Amino acid sequence: MTLATRLSLVVGVAIVSLVSFGQAQQPAQAEQPVDAKQVREAIDRGIAYLRREQLPRGNWNDLDAYPGGVTALCTLALLHSGVAADDPTVSKALEFLRTTKPKKTYTVALQTMVLCAATPQKDLLTIQTNVRWLEENQVRESDRTGAWSYPSPSGAGGDNSNAQFAVLALYEAQRVGVKVNPQTWKRAYTYWKAAQNGDGSWGYVPGDAGSGSMTCAGIGGLATCSVAISEGDAQVKNGRILCCQQRSRDDALEQGLDWLGRNFSVTHNPRLPGSGHPCLYYYLYGLERAGRLTARRFIGDHDWYREGAEFLIHEQDPLSHYWIGAWHGERNPHISTSFALLFLAKGRRPVVLAKLRYGNGEDWNQHQNDAANLTGYTEQKWDLDLTWQIFNPASASVEDLLQAPVLYISGNRALDLLPHAQKLRDYVDRGGFMFAENCCSDDNGFQQAFRALVSAMFPEPEYALQQLPPGHPLWRMEELVRANSPYVGRLWGVEYGCRTSVVYSEIDLSCYWELARPGRWHDYPEPVVERIRDGLAVGINALTYATGREPKGKEHTFTLPLVDTGVDGFSDRGTIQIAKLQHGGGCNDAPGALVNLLQAAGQGDLKLRIRTDAQLIGITNDNLANYHLVFMHGRHNFRMTPAERESLARYLENGGTLLADAICASKPFATAFRRELQKSLPNYPLKTIPTEDPIFTSTYGGYDVRKVALRDPLPVVEGQPITTRVRETAPQLEGIKIGHRWAVIFSPYDISCALENHESIQCRGYNREDAARLGLNVLMYSLNQ
Repeated sequence: MTLATRLSLVVGVAIVSLVSFGQAQQPAQAEQPVDAKQVREAIDRGIAYLRREQLPRGNWNDLDAYPGGVTALCTLALLHSGVAADDPTVSKALEFLRTTKPKKTYTVALQTMVLCAATPQKDLLTIQTNVRWLEENQVRESDRTGAWSYPSPSGAGGDNSNAQFAVLALYEAQRVGVKVNPQTWKRAYTYWKAAQNGDGSWGYVPGDAGSGSMTCAGIGGLATCSVAISEGDAQVKNGRILCCQQRSRDDALEQGLDWLGRNFSVTHNPRLPGSGHPCLYYYLYGLERAGRLTARRFIGDHDWYREGAEFLIHEQDPLSHYWIGAWHGERNPHISTSFALLFLAKGRRPVVLAKLRYGNGEDWNQHQNDAANLTGYTEQKWDLDLTWQIFNPASASVEDLLQAPVLYISGNRALDLLPHAQKLRDYVDRGGFMFAENCCSDDNGFQQAFRALVSAMFPEPEYALQQLPPGHPLWRMEELVRANSPYVGRLWGVEYGCRTSVVYSEIDLSCYWELARPGRWHDYPEPVVERIRDGLAVGINALTYATGREPKGKEHTFTLPLVDTGVDGFSDRGTIQIAKLQHGGGCNDAPGALVNLLQAAGQGDLKLRIRTDAQLIGITNDNLANYHLVFMHGRHNFRMTPAERESLARYLENGGTLLADAICASKPFATAFRRELQKSLPNYPLKTIPTEDPIFTSTYGGYDVRKVALRDPLPVVEGQPITTRVRETAPQLEGIKIGHRWAVIFSPYDISCALENHESIQCRGYNREDAARLGLNVLMYSLNQ
């Protein structure tokens, strides 16, 4: 087979008229679930393969009729996989692409997407030229008006594959500030609506039987065009803001997703007889887009990204690290590898928030674009690709909810989430953050129901909703909320664990997020712009507070469900048991810290037989001696009684071990802890544990943590966002040695909040991974003494 024949799919594996059926792709059986490390390694290996295959001029082999096509696809894959625009491989590719003058829909679209992703300001003129070309070559005056095709003198034809690439390019161009003619969007929207089959699917051209790849194209095309032409659920008329506007229901997207859910697969392109070629990798690229643009974690009952990632990781060539398909065009590994990387990389974008879909109506979604617009605004501010999702609390597990660091609840009527109160508490216990707003309503239905939900989640009186004080980080975490903003005095929160974990706004935020459509909202009258800025500031501050600007990619949720060993009491002598000590300095201020550490010990690399609930016991408790290791943390001053000091000294001198940390590097707690240990053990000083001590290595079956990442909040500057510095350093631990062993191990820097997944920018301490490894090393050390 000649190289030209192998590349006959013009980037466009979708040029079905140029190729013939190949051997059907045989599904690979996933041997076991994959984890985050495997996803990252697969991406890195795919990147390395494309680097090796680049030609000296900076290109990859392109068909003469489609100059720059495959090169643009490979470059797009590298960019979205995290390779920087100034990387030598990408720089050479960009220089080559700038010399090409594409005249076909696929190559014009791909060049546009590459330049938008890499160097939009430098190449703005080329992007604008390409947009005008796409507008001029949109099909008109035929039964496929609004589509795109292979350019011809008649301008006839039109198909869903060309059309989806054109729409993708226009979408990316508009995101970087290039104006797209509204009529172009309207014609495209009308085309996608008319091209849908009665069963919800799309074929290659209108009237064709549906296929997975073309249904994904239809879903993506319709979602993109509908956002571009919609006036939204909030509007500005005569200078007045109108929220919660009535809109007609459009079920086309849901019907397409339903068809995809019924016919779902990641091992083959779902298709009906006569619906086209089995272009698997092209289909997976479309599947990623359909899931992401509709904010779906699940399509049908399928976790589309997890299943697709597992398949792709097992399909990657073990030696050369490319992907290759069975269909004619996808036998070119440059094309298949690019599509595989685009799925893995774009599909793993960090989920920054999830909107909760509750009840049978649409009250949860009065402003359909609110979360999307806030996410887009945050992407620009953080210079980070992000996404958002929709979750139904009835079907989502706690592990599902934890894929989103922020759970967003909106409504204007009484909501019934009480049956899910425990699930939501479990979500918060494991590091989740809830944000709710009462939109478009002055009555108290939603407010009363939400307050009842919070009371059910947190029956403890100390966790009641309280008004956020003027100095709270939410007023300035990323952007300063002006002093006379209507939100001042209208935000409430629950202080739980290491931070505020629930925030409630008495007044509308989603309306102003809805109005914040990219490229439009700055044109409103200044009072309207000011209100939108207020709403966006509160929203991005909440996201920054909850994530520390470091949301995790989807693959970080590829772990086994958190489970308990089921061990009760002291009946099983083979089970490790650890207790938490009671004291008056906030002994349970990070309630999930020890639980999460124990769960990590029971799973992950160590897989210890360990009881995963944390017993809170008094220091004078007779059962203290039954625990070989006890844990202690806090954030306030405290004092022990003489009996407590005597009991603790006896426990430590008889072989027990104490692990402690100061929550968020609390100085009052650290001072009290050092004082009380000195009084308890006057003959044993607390001193720095040397960096070369074996406790920081894998000597006892743990991890090498001689270098860790330590977060240092920077001084607050008036009018500036709160920032932090992360530096690599040796662990800062103190200890008391009794005989040959460390009986007390104390961190004056935070471990507990990190273990709770509450890595606050304001919290001085270790990151989550290093905090867990330090804790596990201490556990393994104590077991070997």
